[in-house]
Amino acid sequence: MFTRSRLIVVAVCLLALGAVLANAPLVSSQGLTITAAAIEGDLPLDAPDSALWQQATAVEVPMSAQMIARPIMPETNAKAITVRALHNNAEIAFLLEWQDATRNDSTLSVDAFRDSVAIQFPLIDGQPFYCMGQQGGDVNIWHWKADWQAALIAQRSLQDIYPNIYVDQYPFADPAVETEGDIYLAAYTDLDYLTAEAVGNLLALPVHLSPVEDIVAGGFGTLTSQSLEGQNVQGYGEWSDGVWRVIFSRSLTSAEAEDVSLAPEKLYSVAFAAWDGANQERNGAKSTSQWVSFQLAGAPGTGAAATTGAAAQAPLTARVAAIQPTGFNALFWGFIALLILIPLGIGVVMLYFHLGNKP
Repeated sequence: MFTRSRLIVVAVCLLALGAVLANAPLVSSQGLTITAAAIEGDLPLDAPDSALWQQATAVEVPMSAQMIARPIMPETNAKAITVRALHNNAEIAFLLEWQDATRNDSTLSVDAFRDSVAIQFPLIDGQPFYCMGQQGGDVNIWHWKADWQAALIAQRSLQDIYPNIYVDQYPFADPAVETEGDIYLAAYTDLDYLTAEAVGNLLALPVHLSPVEDIVAGGFGTLTSQSLEGQNVQGYGEWSDGVWRVIFSRSLTSAEAEDVSLAPEKLYSVAFAAWDGANQERNGAKSTSQWVSFQLAGAPGTGAAATTGAAAQAPLTARVAAIQPTGFNALFWGFIALLILIPLGIGVVMLYFHLGNKP
């Protein structure tokens, strides 16, 4: 039996069906696009204050807590990240800036967690799941870590954190090594007892050549460091007055199969993540963005695509055209939808008022 409430549900369903048949988007928004400005000469790889960054348009990317996989922390601290990018037809550099009240660049104590930030690129056409990709949809992640950066500047040990620590003896210490009172250096000089470091585990190295870890993932639980030879992303970070500014840099192209390669006049996707160590954020407890469009502007004076150039938008247009009817097909199906839905809509309205007029 028809009631007024049921008729309302039917009307809503008919409207949704009409929108689909007529190829009308139910939701639309203005997407963000990050454009790497083209410059000549060297990129500012370790200079967040360089005037060259002003040639790139700053894009503020909103972020929110990762709420899909455990560990989940509903209240993460990074709410947005400002992104600039430059390239010189050989290298690419990103400058990421975000608010962070404290500098956390040591993980030596048990309850300490680092500040860090990451950039993610899909390794397939289209957009896999924005949190670390999915099966069959790998992503390449560049992960900058504040403690790795600090270790490159001044290596610290547990004795710096706990100066009064005392150890009776280390049976594996090499007496031939001059330790100058550093009990930890004395204890861990023989690689026979450092199995992870001996086999080249990137995370077990005492000092890294770059503060950026180059990673590949294909879903939750698949995060994998690339080989030592494949660690080809450089980074530099500075913290001042409650703001982190971190630079990522790499060659535009890479021979590594698990690396993203970039070229002008193409549209890519990119996503970001940030961790606040003071808030005990680590692993999946982080702030993440959705996918954002990214492109490289053409070299100055070449007439190549710039921020809104038609050539740069061509790949996106092609993808949209592949899934949506255009031209005659769109008009035809829109006309059919009107022929079907207008009489149905009139009937629903008449029945609605008829039921309302019953005693």
